[in-house]
Amino acid sequence: MLRTCRSTPPPSSEVMCNTANEPIARDVNPSLKAFASAPVWALLAGAATWGVIWYPYRILAHAGLDGAWSTVLTYAVALVVGASIFRSAAASLKGMPAGAWVMGAAIGWSNLAYVLAVIDGEVMRVLLLFYLAPLWTVPLAWLLLRERLDAPGFAVMALAFAGAMAMLWHPQAGFPWPRDHADWLGLAAGLLFAVGNVMVRRLSQMGDAAKSIVIWAGVTLAGLVQLPFTGADASSAIAAARASAPVVIGIGIALVVMSLSLQYGLSRLAANRAIVILLFELVIAALAAYVLAGEVLSPHEWIGGGLIVAASLASGWVKAR
Repeated sequence: MLRTCRSTPPPSSEVMCNTANEPIARDVNPSLKAFASAPVWALLAGAATWGVIWYPYRILAHAGLDGAWSTVLTYAVALVVGASIFRSAAASLKGMPAGAWVMGAAIGWSNLAYVLAVIDGEVMRVLLLFYLAPLWTVPLAWLLLRERLDAPGFAVMALAFAGAMAMLWHPQAGFPWPRDHADWLGLAAGLLFAVGNVMVRRLSQMGDAAKSIVIWAGVTLAGLVQLPFTGADASSAIAAARASAPVVIGIGIALVVMSLSLQYGLSRLAANRAIVILLFELVIAALAAYVLAGEVLSPHEWIGGGLIVAASLASGWVKAR
């Protein structure tokens, strides 16, 4: 939807059983209840932060730091901070598999495309087009992971496709089509994220911290490749970055915190429950876009958005089967 923290592998769950000779506890300690809710709070915090992180990027753009420069600098901060915290994970990447390079490149360009899109486009349109990931993930998982493509999988794809057609409906043209480059970037971000997410699932031998470091590096490198094509003056960008250093550093640290929060929550909750919580991002983004930017979706965009959300929920249900 992560954009680095969205790249966490599908959640897994552990089952704890009592033996026949062990007493089953009837009362649950309140402190244990609070601890059990920690994964939920972690996911809510991560989703809520992602729902508003577009706004600091727009602040940087208004300060003279375009999307490519702000992406490079903020993810470089995340990379330095994350590699410093997880030194052993960073050291283990010397012999990382080729699939990790593919994962880092796919999610790197996905996050760059997302940042560029939310700076210039309508936040909710971009976010909902990004949420078309189930449309791409199902066939990619069949192709790369040899997962079974069954009727529920086709139903998820159909829902997502119907949502895309409604979102992209062009009244003047009379057919669905992206209306501007932000729409194209949103679609590309979702497709590339789906590729990266499939690779994340394929790289089950890598730890979460190692994957995060690869992804932060991938986003930074994608931004560096994009810099020559922006037309921005390097000296002006550096001056703007110095003037906005607190915002740049704040976003970088937030990226690390969000990644860790989402990894913590996703690794401890079932997929069908996690996807419902993560959709809280859309609620926060809709409110923030209305309050901070005065953006409101049209009726056909709401319909398309509803279908895309339904596809995401159905995707979580299918994974939990």
